[in-house]
Amino acid sequence: MREASLPTPAERRRFRRQLLTWYWRHGRDLPWRNTTDPYHILVSEVMLQQTQVDRVLPKYHEWLSKYPSLAALAEADEADVSQTWRPLGYNIRPKRLHSIAREAVATYGGRLPSDAETLLSFKGIGAYTAGAIRSFAFGQRAAILDTNVARVLFRVFVAEGDPKAHAMKQHLWRHSEALVPVKHVFDFNQALMDLGATVCTARGQKCGVCPMRRFCRSADGPSPQASLPLRGATPKPGRLRKAGGTPADGRTRAKRSAR
Repeated sequence: MREASLPTPAERRRFRRQLLTWYWRHGRDLPWRNTTDPYHILVSEVMLQQTQVDRVLPKYHEWLSKYPSLAALAEADEADVSQTWRPLGYNIRPKRLHSIAREAVATYGGRLPSDAETLLSFKGIGAYTAGAIRSFAFGQRAAILDTNVARVLFRVFVAEGDPKAHAMKQHLWRHSEALVPVKHVFDFNQALMDLGATVCTARGQKCGVCPMRRFCRSADGPSPQASLPLRGATPKPGRLRKAGGTPADGRTRAKRSAR
């Protein structure tokens, strides 16, 4: 496969603007989007691995009620931690969280570090989770690439080759790194995941309502109704939608431009 070039600066700006415009209108209001606490972000990211949002929501609140901090989790009995995790499944995850909490308490004063190298030294924190913590908790310009994000980037910018190949995954990481803005990093990365989870889904593409419709390499033909407002009509951040679709006052992390 001939490797596709990375998006041009103009394409990057267009993608960011369209994505954020869509997210500020249609993004879901989820509890982990209303916090910048690194521990809360970590818990949500680990729970969301291979698990649907609707199943995570009640367990997220229960977990943080029982273990409100890394220190509280570190002190907990391992069997109790595993029991609290049920029935989310993939039961190596609570053990990893427990291990991360103990290491954070023993080495970093009960806090998660903010730099990529140290985060990646924790067993159970990979490149995606490290990027999520850095961008969502610390506001750093850090790229992410999970299954939803990879699908969006592959369909919009590549559209040929094997999306599951290792070389393609590395190429999509480079796309994510090129696209992530200096400002509005929190909203941008959340928007990427939301677009893949609700519009550009694994079981089908809702091209007619996709904000990338007009320039996506995988879109199903032209669609006038997919046009988005010009830059001057871009809504301001601060209004998201609850997971069930009801408007809610969501918090945004950075009141900045989409560049």
